[in-house]
Amino acid sequence: MNVLICDDDREIVGAIEVYLKNEGYKIFKAYDGMEALDIIHREDIHLILMDIMMPKLDGTQTTMKIREEKNIPIIMLSAKSEEYDKITGLNIGADDYITKPFNPLELIARVKSQLRRYVDLGSLAKKTGVYKTGGLIVDDEAKTITLDGEQVVVTPIEYGIIKFLTENAGKVFSMDQIYEAVWQEPSYNPENTVAVHIRRIREKTEINPKNPRYLKVVWGIGYKIEKI
Repeated sequence: MNVLICDDDREIVGAIEVYLKNEGYKIFKAYDGMEALDIIHREDIHLILMDIMMPKLDGTQTTMKIREEKNIPIIMLSAKSEEYDKITGLNIGADDYITKPFNPLELIARVKSQLRRYVDLGSLAKKTGVYKTGGLIVDDEAKTITLDGEQVVVTPIEYGIIKFLTENAGKVFSMDQIYEAVWQEPSYNPENTVAVHIRRIREKTEINPKNPRYLKVVWGIGYKIEKI
């Protein structure tokens, strides 16, 4: 699997390269957003570790450009711990977020989790069914989501959430349950992470996101896909 590390701190890039090479990944390196975009257009990249603060083209702008054409999993890296930066990264299309300095074992676990999900969306995945409620259809063989006959473009995390809730239409799940089912790892304060992805899904699947037909909140408990 090919991983792109993009950070203007060469020492951090070198350290992450060592960690991930030991896990068997092929590493590509970029030190600003422009270099990252060039590599993505030339190489078959399966996951990106993207720093936020970089020269020429920062991580936020780079992620937005990548999301215009590709759904490669993106894990944002930042030295800032403010919640605003995390939410901003998720809002622009990132799949996960790690604050520097990070634990190498946590980084490796996050990388494996995202790559496992990315592979599950590929041609080797086995069909587990077609899930439907109203005009919302999840085809788990084609790995597509359609709404009233129109395909909805989603990221791997968004697909995982929609699939999980749709195949369990009518059941309510807490944020912890959604996180553990989709991210496939223990949840630690997942509220903002899950909530941001839910908001993005609503923007893509609901005519009126503030009055959703499908993806609904059950106050004090969690979320569900309405069974129609």
